[in-house]
Amino acid sequence: MSGTVVPRNFRLLEELERGEKGFGDGTVSYGMEDGDDMQMKNWTGTIIGPPGTVHDGRIYTLRIHCGNQYPDQAPQMWFRSKVNMGCVDQRDGRVDSSKFAPLGHWKREYTLETILTELRRDMASPLNKKLPQPPEGHTY
Repeated sequence: MSGTVVPRNFRLLEELERGEKGFGDGTVSYGMEDGDDMQMKNWTGTIIGPPGTVHDGRIYTLRIHCGNQYPDQAPQMWFRSKVNMGCVDQRDGRVDSSKFAPLGHWKREYTLETILTELRRDMASPLNKKLPQPPEGHTY
């Protein structure tokens, strides 16, 4: 690796382009919450629950905030859809970085796609895959 540090806005533009084009199998997606947000701070994410779990077929939406220090600092994330997971604060849907390693041990190389994919993977973990869930359609 050359050691070149890509500036925040260029990095976010790359992520936006990838998010708009689509990637992977379509089980996670993301985009800007407001196309007029010139600072590119507020994003929305979607996760389709993994098969063979209590999350199977459910569609979860998230609010993502990329602060001024992103990607050097992790984004903040909140589920909008109610979900019962060990890393989610049940009061407001915040993904707790102390209970979700990809946020707690953030690396600059991680992307919004990385985090959403890891959250989906966490849904299928033994800790979370059978937890009783709130009724579909409920939000924080």
